[in-house]
Amino acid sequence: MGFLLETAMFKQLQDVVGHYHDLARQLSEPGVTDDSKRFQKLAKEHAGLRELVEAYEKYLKVKGDLDGNKELLGDADEGMRQMAKEEIPRLEKEVAELEEQLKFLLLPKDPNDDKNIFLEIRAGTGGDEAALFVADLFRMYSRYAESRGWRVELMDTNATGIGGYKEVIVLITGEKVYSDLKYEGGVHRVQRVPQTEQQGRVHTSTVTVAVLPEVEDVEVNIQEKDLKVDVMRAGGPGGQSVNTTDSAVRLTYIPTGEVVICRDEKSQHKNKAKALRILQARLLEAERAKQEAEISSQRKSMVGTGERSEKIRTYNYPQNRLTDHRIGLTLHNLDMVMEGQLNPIIQALRAQFQAEALKGQAS
Repeated sequence: MGFLLETAMFKQLQDVVGHYHDLARQLSEPGVTDDSKRFQKLAKEHAGLRELVEAYEKYLKVKGDLDGNKELLGDADEGMRQMAKEEIPRLEKEVAELEEQLKFLLLPKDPNDDKNIFLEIRAGTGGDEAALFVADLFRMYSRYAESRGWRVELMDTNATGIGGYKEVIVLITGEKVYSDLKYEGGVHRVQRVPQTEQQGRVHTSTVTVAVLPEVEDVEVNIQEKDLKVDVMRAGGPGGQSVNTTDSAVRLTYIPTGEVVICRDEKSQHKNKAKALRILQARLLEAERAKQEAEISSQRKSMVGTGERSEKIRTYNYPQNRLTDHRIGLTLHNLDMVMEGQLNPIIQALRAQFQAEALKGQAS
């Protein structure tokens, strides 16, 4: 780009700045808070543009400093010329870095980035060991959520009775949850010696993770006539009864056959409400996946079948090693990752996918 923003990009940035200041004007209008929905929409959009506008304003200042120093190269004062000569390389480097930052910030935003998510973790191949790893991943994501100040609400679990889970579904709410965790969807492979292994042999198991953005009511309209509602008693591990009332709820969405079961609450009403929220998220995700499939029939689904060969990440306990196969990232601090220290992985994934998006935009 050569230290000069391309004309189209410069015009786009000017338009964004103009829109940003227009939003600020609307937010300062008398009575704007009377309409809470409009106020929240304006405030959210204004906050979402702040980083880009601040980066652009910094770029203009540094670019102005660079131009000023270049002019000083022709100054009659030797000291001024020398000072300018020494400053120019630093300013050129800063301008180039700011241009790259602006290109990233101008990439189209994922409309789901600010949303809360339903995180669904399920045992794949590996029997009891896979179920135990579901519990480990649940703990890992919960620790990470805690470090971010997010809230984790248990929606449904299917325990095995040995400390593991066949399935865990949680709702994670907070700031930019989907933006951080959207790359976690896929098959996670674990290699370790199971607790039940007597001869110390390393076993390989898999767990599938799905990350579904929470939907607003207006996005998915589910008609009661399209729902089949069954109630049952919630059973615990080993066939024990969690309670003696028919509180568990199974929702079947008749048009697609999608089934959601919620059994963690003692109230049938609460279980149905939770199941409905999960169903909405799954239906929206299914529609999004269908649209993507039409665009690219070669793209695989997020979870696949749970086979070991479909892995996106491997957790190797004997070597304390984690490998993310999508970006070739290997870390040798698996113990810390399992305690919720996911930042290095998330940042590396974001950087890689942003770079790919930039490349795709340029081609």
